[in-house]
Amino acid sequence: MFEVFENYLKEKADLNAEEINAVHAVSIEKKVRKRQYLLQEGDVCHYNCFIVKGCLRMYAAGNDGTEHVLRFAVENWWISDRESYNNGNPSRCNIDALENCEVILIDKPDFLHLLNTIPKFKSFTDNLLARSYDAIQNRVMSAISYSTEEKYQNFITRFPDIFNRVPLHMIASYLGVSRETLSRVRSQFVHK
Repeated sequence: MFEVFENYLKEKADLNAEEINAVHAVSIEKKVRKRQYLLQEGDVCHYNCFIVKGCLRMYAAGNDGTEHVLRFAVENWWISDRESYNNGNPSRCNIDALENCEVILIDKPDFLHLLNTIPKFKSFTDNLLARSYDAIQNRVMSAISYSTEEKYQNFITRFPDIFNRVPLHMIASYLGVSRETLSRVRSQFVHK
């Protein structure tokens, strides 16, 4: 399992063998079964999670039980509840597996040590966080200014792999529309 992460770090962060060994020493390999939680609302997020295999989602449940999907994550992506991780507060979100998954976890003290001792890892993480911020800003802009058709088109263009792996009702939740509305929009695209 670690070999996939090693190859990712070599390619994306240009880490050498010694630096890879330092990351490997603090990496926790974990298998997460479909429908199993990686993080539950109320728990504190202590880990950065790299996805080796599978698909996860992060969502919050409304007072009426409605699920609001905040994000999906697939192979070679990272996922965690940043607010809980950064502040040590109980999470307001859940992260669960939509497929059987293999992940690498690095707990916060070890991750901070890697950032402080491996400059290339810190630079890589800074770039990753900057891209994540950009994605969040684009997601907010889409949510407040795009039509349902534009949201749908944007999603299938940007995330074709996720679109084919995730149930329609979860995509509707992510886009902030009803399943019925998304079904109507989707059928319009099929008939074009």
